[in-house]
Amino acid sequence: MKSTRTRHSAALKAKVALAAIREQETVPELARRHGIHANQIYKWKQEFLTRAASVFEHPAEVSSGGDREKELLEKIGELTVERDFLARGLERRR
Repeated sequence: MKSTRTRHSAALKAKVALAAIREQETVPELARRHGIHANQIYKWKQEFLTRAASVFEHPAEVSSGGDREKELLEKIGELTVERDFLARGLERRR
């Protein structure tokens, strides 16, 4: 028996859950093929179905670009200050 827990990727979980939803193979067949317990596949399938609606609710809120957005806003501010500084320098030369 294994002493460590196996961590499955989100892509594998989605793939197995979709296969379970399609019902082209039974859950025990999927479990044997992927080496995952059948109860785990049932849980992934249920979680997939309950969260499926959230994909279409608010796409702007789902994205996790908060840090990226903050970084871009800071860069915009920095470039604006630089542009204004250079514009004032050009006005003096004229």
